[in-house]
Amino acid sequence: MTRQTWTAVVSSVVFIALAAVLAFAPIPFISWTPGATYDVLGTSDGQPVVKIDGIKTYDTTGQLRLTTVSQTRADAGLSLPEALFDYVMPHRDVLPRDVVYAPGKSASQVADEEKSLMSTAQFDAVVAALRAAGQPVQELPMVTAVRVSGPSNNKLQPGDLILMVDNVSVSTSDDVVARIKDKGVGQKVLIQVQRQNTRISVTIDTVGSATDGRVATIGVTVGTGYSYAPSVSFSINPDIGGGSGGLMMALAVYDKITPVDLLAGQIVAGTGTMSATGDVGAIGGIQEKIAGAEAAKAKVFLVPAANCKDIVGVTSSMRLVKVSTLKDAIGALPLALNPTTGQGLPTC
Repeated sequence: MTRQTWTAVVSSVVFIALAAVLAFAPIPFISWTPGATYDVLGTSDGQPVVKIDGIKTYDTTGQLRLTTVSQTRADAGLSLPEALFDYVMPHRDVLPRDVVYAPGKSASQVADEEKSLMSTAQFDAVVAALRAAGQPVQELPMVTAVRVSGPSNNKLQPGDLILMVDNVSVSTSDDVVARIKDKGVGQKVLIQVQRQNTRISVTIDTVGSATDGRVATIGVTVGTGYSYAPSVSFSINPDIGGGSGGLMMALAVYDKITPVDLLAGQIVAGTGTMSATGDVGAIGGIQEKIAGAEAAKAKVFLVPAANCKDIVGVTSSMRLVKVSTLKDAIGALPLALNPTTGQGLPTC
């Protein structure tokens, strides 16, 4: 073998090896593809997905399909061939990894955040549905976090609704903070909370704030919570995280606690975050979710108004209905599900 031939062979081997490394090495991108859909009016492991006690409920018909996106896991990689395939295929997207997963976060941290977002979405969906149905909901200050090294650890819990401070009723988080500040550092303060359906009173020593030792605190973060009579629980696949199912969960609760048959036996899909005040927010992966809903044979798809710009040029066999609020969705469904009507139906 001549020197030139040997050089050519070695160069070819090196080129092939480098090409193989380039082809299969993970790249800083993730893919979005259509995910499964879940009927929130159905059952999961033999139990209703939405279980409601403490209020009259009504039979429902049809299906409310919560839509999802299948995406590259936080602890998995995407190769160049996979990225190119997903890029050219319809109903798929390829995005920079940092857009979806914050740099430096572990897979377990991402999973915890997704679970927290789902928990918040369920809570807000219930409040929004109850309000839309005319059920009483009382707004109260709520413990959202407890500092492990603080004086409230093992006394208060996230989710506790604060009713009174030193036997004085409080109605906002500012009321709670102000009364504790007025108490001063190194004093005992009596806090009465509602934990689920039980009232609990605890005495807590005030300490100086971490940012200003002269300001009294009890080592908790206080936000806004809600008190209402019904008990509502969800049995949703634990693999589903995030807050984009809020709208569909709110509609499911509303459909169960009102005598109006929202769906008339048909299949409706959709997506969107839901605030406690009933506002629908934008989500990611709208085109993938529309494709997933079509595969589930949905007749109507509810699109957050803020996502309309993301589906310009998209054609679908479903009616794509634009919604900004829960009440928009409730009002639009009778029109959207009637094939003879269309005038006045909000679309993107």
